[in-house]
Amino acid sequence: MTLTAKLFSKEQRASIDQAVVEAESRTSGEIIPVIASASGRYDRPEDIFGLWVGAAAMAVTYLVIDEAERGTGNWDGVSSLGKLVLMLLALAGGFALGAITAGFYPTLRRPFTPKSQMRDEVNARARQAFYDGRVYRTDKGTGVLIYISLFERMVVVLADDRVIEKLGRPALDELCAQMTGGLKHGDVTATMCAAIKATGDRLASIFPRDPNDKNELPNALVLVD
Repeated sequence: MTLTAKLFSKEQRASIDQAVVEAESRTSGEIIPVIASASGRYDRPEDIFGLWVGAAAMAVTYLVIDEAERGTGNWDGVSSLGKLVLMLLALAGGFALGAITAGFYPTLRRPFTPKSQMRDEVNARARQAFYDGRVYRTDKGTGVLIYISLFERMVVVLADDRVIEKLGRPALDELCAQMTGGLKHGDVTATMCAAIKATGDRLASIFPRDPNDKNELPNALVLVD
């Protein structure tokens, strides 16, 4: 089971799938919802967090040595080189511990990740999902991809050229803004369902459902780790 699959129950995934079915019942448009756990690896923030932990460990080691020397004199027999080695070991150990911990807990990496880098990674991963999912190859050019990246807390809506031509990019940007606001409340499922409904309403106004319309893409949530 994927990481994102563990984050959403069967009922939550089913509610998103049903939202797609209901939205597409009113339009010939094709809507693909995608939720990713993260869009980038972000190794550098792990190292930065590790350095902070390592520096803290070295500072604590220095204070312990200093206090011991002034209080009991137990460190009198330790050379300056020995003390330096101890502090360097504390730095290295703290760095390793911090980097490993940040690897397991993404929240620790987020403050050290530039927002511009996150935006670039999210846009790149959304475009990859758009093309890998063949959203751009519907018969009538009516595909729309709704992409949420959980780690970055960012949203991207990509649409085929024909949708952008008739609906306008500002309408898609407005949808992104609404979803971003919804994510601040923490309910990803409700935010995605609301976005799917809003997308279906907009598509129905420009691409009403044809009686002979065929479903070209799966009506299912795509989960990406």
